[in-house]
Amino acid sequence: MKSVLFTRFFILLPWILIVIIMLDVDTRKPAPPLTPRPYFSPYAVGRGGARLPLRRGGPAHGTQKRNQSRPQPQPEPQLPTIYAITPTYSRPVQKAELTRLANTFRQVAQLHWILVEDAAARSELVSRFLARAGLPSTHLHVPTPRRYKRPGLPRATEQRNAGLAWLRQRHQHQRAQPGVLFFADDDNTYSLELFQEMRTTRKVSVWPVGLVGGRRYERPLVENGKVVGWYTGWRADRPFAIDMAGFAVSLQVILSNPKAVFKRRGSQPGMQESDFLKQITTVEELEPKANNCTKVLVWHTRTEKVNLANEPKYRLDTVKIEV
Repeated sequence: MKSVLFTRFFILLPWILIVIIMLDVDTRKPAPPLTPRPYFSPYAVGRGGARLPLRRGGPAHGTQKRNQSRPQPQPEPQLPTIYAITPTYSRPVQKAELTRLANTFRQVAQLHWILVEDAAARSELVSRFLARAGLPSTHLHVPTPRRYKRPGLPRATEQRNAGLAWLRQRHQHQRAQPGVLFFADDDNTYSLELFQEMRTTRKVSVWPVGLVGGRRYERPLVENGKVVGWYTGWRADRPFAIDMAGFAVSLQVILSNPKAVFKRRGSQPGMQESDFLKQITTVEELEPKANNCTKVLVWHTRTEKVNLANEPKYRLDTVKIEV
């Protein structure tokens, strides 16, 4: 039994010696030096070695100060809002006319559409149309008195005045933002360039109008940047021989002249523009646009009269379709 134990001891002895030697070598290795953590003092050394407490925020405070000293970029000036007043009335082509106009207005930045119906109440057709138009808009209505609906009398007077009244009421108790007023009839065609031109109006700006007055165009005559006369085919003696689509007015001018409206009494056919502009400006103050009034950017196109000779008196279709 003893011989067995001695045999096993001598077999394990070399391995025990190897383990002891390895442990002895490992303990003799020098320990790595300890790296001290950086110490941030809450004090700064001032003149004469005085210790001064650091301000809260540390080095970032100086950076903030430097950033504050840099000139800040100036905000871009606010784009003037164009207020487009559009009188409209019920007729077979009304929705088609408004659709064409809305397609133009949607491409104009910062535009507010004031749509005024010649009616005693808002129509469902126009209400639905505006709800789907995707435009900042105001829907008004005012009927034209029957006595003023005779041929030869000025049209849309009450509707334009309703738009003016809404504008003045909207800005009555607040500082008026930069804006321009434009009378956009629904039977005209407008170039997008026209809205860029009118947006810089300081008081009253003017430009040519195509397909009006029995001519290919009418326009203000300009010399040295000033309006000196009118190229027109109808009543050149008018104080402002211009179409309703041929001028824009600064919002500030509208608000500064609260009594300036389109008149019924004493106003002759074709004189509405002159009667209105006389209340707010003079010919000498007009601002020519469209390359000194040499470019046509708006056309008095008018939709062709619709032929409904075959339309049945009573609805025969089983489906009611809005046109």
